[in-house]
Formats: sequence, structure tokens, C-alpha cells
Amino acid sequence: MPSYSIADIRNIALVGHGGAGKTSLCEAFLHSTGVTSRLGSINDKTSHLDTDEEAKERLCSVDSHVMYINAEGKTLNIIDTPGTPDFIGPAIASLMAVETAVIVINAAAGVQVNTRRLNGIAQSQGLARLVVVNRIDAEGVAFDDLLKVLRESIGNEVVPVNLPAGKGKSVVNCITNAGGETDFYSVAEAHKDIVERVAEVDDALLNKYFEQGELSADEVQTNLPKAIAAGNIIPLLFTNARGNVGIKEFLSFAAKECPSPTEGKQRVLKYGDKETPLTLDGPFVGQVFKVANDPKSGIRYCFIRTFSGSLKPDGNLVHPGEKKGARPGHLLRFQGHDHKDVDLAIAGDIFAVSKTEFHIGETLFDGHGEGEIPKIKFPTPMYSLAVEPKARGDEAKIGDAVRRFSDVDPCFKAHHDAQTHELVVSGVGDLHLRVILSKMHRLFKIDVNTKPPKIPYRETISVAADGHHRHKKQTGGAGQFGEVYLRVEPLPRGSEPPMQWAWDIFGGSIPGQFESAIKKGVVELLGQGALAGFPLQDIKVSITDGKHHPVDSKEVAFKTAGKLAFRDAVLKAKPVLLEPIVNIEVTVPSDNVGDITGDLAQRRGRPSGQDMLPGNLAVIKAQVPLAKVADYHSRLSSITGGKGSFAMDLSHFEAVPSNEAAAIIAQYKPKKDEDE
Repeated sequence: MPSYSIADIRNIALVGHGGAGKTSLCEAFLHSTGVTSRLGSINDKTSHLDTDEEAKERLCSVDSHVMYINAEGKTLNIIDTPGTPDFIGPAIASLMAVETAVIVINAAAGVQVNTRRLNGIAQSQGLARLVVVNRIDAEGVAFDDLLKVLRESIGNEVVPVNLPAGKGKSVVNCITNAGGETDFYSVAEAHKDIVERVAEVDDALLNKYFEQGELSADEVQTNLPKAIAAGNIIPLLFTNARGNVGIKEFLSFAAKECPSPTEGKQRVLKYGDKETPLTLDGPFVGQVFKVANDPKSGIRYCFIRTFSGSLKPDGNLVHPGEKKGARPGHLLRFQGHDHKDVDLAIAGDIFAVSKTEFHIGETLFDGHGEGEIPKIKFPTPMYSLAVEPKARGDEAKIGDAVRRFSDVDPCFKAHHDAQTHELVVSGVGDLHLRVILSKMHRLFKIDVNTKPPKIPYRETISVAADGHHRHKKQTGGAGQFGEVYLRVEPLPRGSEPPMQWAWDIFGGSIPGQFESAIKKGVVELLGQGALAGFPLQDIKVSITDGKHHPVDSKEVAFKTAGKLAFRDAVLKAKPVLLEPIVNIEVTVPSDNVGDITGDLAQRRGRPSGQDMLPGNLAVIKAQVPLAKVADYHSRLSSITGGKGSFAMDLSHFEAVPSNEAAAIIAQYKPKKDEDE
């Protein structure tokens, strides 16, 4: 049995931009609480968390890591996440497992691209948020300006609960103190802000505050977790991880004030249109938020957050709606890359199981259960490369390696291109794929050749049209016959699913038994495209008429007839080529703003905003066709001398300009169908 209760648990994810010092903070937490005997360092490659060779070489996290510590009698489960925009997938996945997101910011760099993105996701998920400004010993930090930017970017609810003092050598508690010398701001003003925002969580407290102008220390202490969970206040704390400043203060604050699983965001089970709140004392329900493969043993671990009930090692982890599951055998508690067995996982716990085939986002029950905890949405991987093995016979090995990487990274995808017969891998950006290919070489001894990025164009139609095809084949003996008439109509852009289906056959001109065959042919062309070899979307297909033969009609005949009737209709329906448009945020030195905006304009970029940051930095926001920023990493580095960074995510699809579309379509060499 665990020595702690549900109310003693604090689940926290550290998120933010790369270089903010999240891993350094975690190393300081481990050392400060006596878990480690030395302070791990990323720079000298002695980190207890970033033990992956890729992380050591690049001096940055490339995956999330789970750890736990004890502070003030509470158990803190902490997830350290990567901050480089290319590795945002594991950071987002970690938010599924926690009640509190700690947004870590480099004092000198301020609010950067990934900071904004992850703060927005944490807010949309209804999580409590804390802000930690790390590296407060940096030279020339304008703290007043930084606080202003934090409130503009994250919210006016950002209130300091401690303040740096002695030029970053210590911090002053603003909850218990009403005065004191600090490097900026006012302890009294911060204390007043805290009390006012705590008072707002309860009408009786608010009335008392209005009448007396103050709340007792106990009242503030008791109600601050509620205010944080409700988003009334976003506490701001200051630290210097490498100098051990503000570390104990943060741990004490997290233990006392961060919401427990009983106070924080409560998850629901969704089944159809029905949502049922999960109760902590109900049957076991958990959600997978991380999958990892041990590079030495090859063992696959699934990390699970318990949202309801408890689980023992002899339990039975089952997918929704299924009866058979997998017995964990061992429940593991991870400390970085080390782990130990536990005999029970209670509600609120984070644990791992080995040698199971669960995937990120899946809901699990201990026995039969229905419904799912809603999955978090991940960015669409848009940077793609076609890969082929350098050595003959490595195709199967590449397939296995790609499957393993897809399992552990929700933003890495792979598929076989039906037209080119190439294996295409897709990730968030250039660095993302370079790291995966490097791991492929390191772990699986596989080297590959790559081709330039492939742009995921789409096809659609602009008007309604009718299509027809008659498939007739006679080769002696029984023949093949099927005739299909259908109609296609455009749907709103971005419709889900990408195709709507209607079986409008009357009088039995086509027996119902052939509907699935016709649909199979239509779906096949939907994936292959009719204009330039790209998948079709936003189309309604209605089967309106046809003919059959009592002897010669077969499924294969109607599949071919359906596919070619669909192609006939699409080519009559004024088909258009769609290109992905991305939202891009570029962070650069202020001196480079003019060059960057000019460069984006040349790439058909449409500006959508610009913000100034501390440290003489600027953030430029725009919408740009993905095809125009496929090589942006090298271009940005060239313009800024390596000082710029960017992040992008899919916005929408829109029609490609006619001159560019013509060039893309001209390259299309469709395969000839057997009966054409």
C-alpha cells in the first residue's frame, strides 16, 4: 500500500520553450530533496533525466521524463518535457496526466513561441497554471517589462507569489509577507493581489475582504489551491536552478498550494454524446500518456495516469468495449530511467506497465467498461521525407523501426505513398526527423537515403457533377459486369469525415450486396486522387443508378465500376488542388524583423501580428503555404545568424494558385487501371 493518500498527490508537468531550464529545475528538485547525491547537469552530460544519447549530444531534451519526490509531506509526480518546438508531441501528451502545468520561462529570453503554444493548450484543457521565471541571475533582465509581457501573453491573472531579492540571490515570499526589499515590484502590492484573487473564489470570503480589507493567513492558505484550480490566479515564482535559488520555495509552494487530484481538473468518460464525470472512488479507469522503449533491453513501457479507482499487479487492463485485456504483472514507478515495483496504484497515481501494446491517449479499464477519456489533439506532422534503405534487405527493419518510433511519438507518422511506392515519414520539423533518423542508425544500425520534403497536398471539387462507368469483361466462361451511375457534390472545406456516402438506389437496379464493393472502389480513388495523385476530401458521393447481371456481376466488377465512375465525376466537377496553409511564429532579434517580414512576403505569407519581447526580440506571426517554408530552417538561420527560431502548425487547406497547380499536375503520371 502507498504511504500517501489521494489528497497528498500533486501531478505537475513542466512545459515551456527550449532553454528555459526545465530539466535543470528537475535536477535541482531531485538534489534538493535528497533523491540524488549530486546535482545533475545537461551541459556536462550528467543529467539523471536526459540519459538518451541524442539528448546528450544536442544538449536538449527530446522526450518527456517522469520523476517523483516528497516535499512538505506530499508526493509530487513531476513530468519534465522537451521545449524545442519539434518535440512538442511528448510535452502535449504529458498534459493529459496532470492537474497543474508549470510554464517555465528563461528570464533573459522571455515568452517564446513554444511558451505561448503550451500555455494555450494547458488553458484549453482546464488545467491549473503556474509560471516559473528561471535563470533570474542573468545579466540585464528587465523584470518589470517581463511581468508586463507575461500578463499580456498568459493573462492578467499572473501574480507574483514570491519576488527575487539581492540581485537574484534569494526570493521573498509574498503570501506570508506584506513587505520587504526586492529587486523589482512591491511585496505589499503582490500580497494584496494574492488576497484579492483568493477572495473571489467564495462569496463569504469576498464579503469579509470587502468589510475588513484582509483575510487571515489560514484563509489564504486554505483557499489558494481552489483559486489556482479555478484559474482565478496564475502564481508567478522566481528561481535559479543552477544556483539553488527559489528551489525549496517552489517545492513548498507546489506541495501546499497546487491542486490535488481531488481539487484539480476532473476528467469525464465520453460515450457517444453522453459525458459521465469520473469519480475517484469508482472502478479503475486510466489513460496512457507516454510510451517508451528501453534502448538496452528493448522492453516497451506504457505510462498510465489513474483517474478513478485503483489497480493491483494482478488486475486486467482492458480497452473500452472489450472483454479480454492484458495483465500488468508489475506496476512500476519511474524515477527518470530507473524504476521500482509498487503493489498498488491509487487514484491520482502515475505508474507504468511493461510488455503491453497500449498507445498514447487510450483509455483503459480493469475489466469491461465503455467510453473514453477525450484525447488531447496533437499538431499535424507536416514536414515529410521519402526514405529508402542504403542496404538491400533493410526494408523490413525500417518498417519495424518506424513502427516503434510512431508508438512513442504522437507527432511522428509514416505511410507508403500509393503512387511512388515510397515510404514517407512525417514529423513536426527538420530537427524532429533528423533526430529520429539518427536514432534509427544508433539503435537499429539502419542507414537511409532521403529525398526532399513532400508537401501533403489534397484534392477536392468545386461543383456537383455526375459520373458513370460500365465495367464489362468476357474471357471465356463467367465474365465480369457492373455498371454504376453516381453524383458528387462539394462539402465545406475541412469536413470530417472527408467523404460522405449516400446509397440512393431504388428498385434494386444494383443489389445492396454490392454497396460495400462500390464504396471500396470509391475509397480507393479517394486515397489515390484523380487530379495529381493526392487524397481527395470534402466530397459527398451518392450512388444513384446502375445495372447488374444475374450471373456475371461480381464484387470485383462493381469495385472497378465504382472507382472509375467516381473518377469520371471528379474530373467533370472542376477539381482543384489544395495546399496546406500553416500558422507560423518566428522569434528573431528586433534588427532582423524587416528582413523576415520581407522574406515571408516573398513566400506568399500573410502577416497576422507582431509582438516585441524583452531582450530585443520580436515575434512575427503569419500564415504561409507549407510548400514555401519547407526549407525555412536554413533560410532563417542564414538571415539571423542562427539566432532565430520558429514553430508552425496546420491552419487550413486552400486552393493552389493556378500557375503553380498546373506545374504540380503536369508531374502526375497516373497508373492505368486494368480495364481502361
